[in-house]
Amino acid sequence: MTEKHNPHAVALGKLGGKARAAKLSEPERKAIASKAGKARSSSLTKAERVRIAKLAVQAREEKRAQTKQTRKEKA
Repeated sequence: MTEKHNPHAVALGKLGGKARAAKLSEPERKAIASKAGKARSSSLTKAERVRIAKLAVQAREEKRAQTKQTRKEKA
């Protein structure tokens, strides 16, 4: 059976999360995000975590290369 969610309740829930995030300080938001990330990664195997870390490094390197290219074009 599929359970339908009340769209109005879903909309209110989304607003509540944004309002809560706006009231938190940056260190509090970081702590919550860190805890959530650790909870998500605890269900992954070591191989999956390594794969995701490699993808993150690759994306970061690509972003740095784009930034470097943009700076050269502006100069």
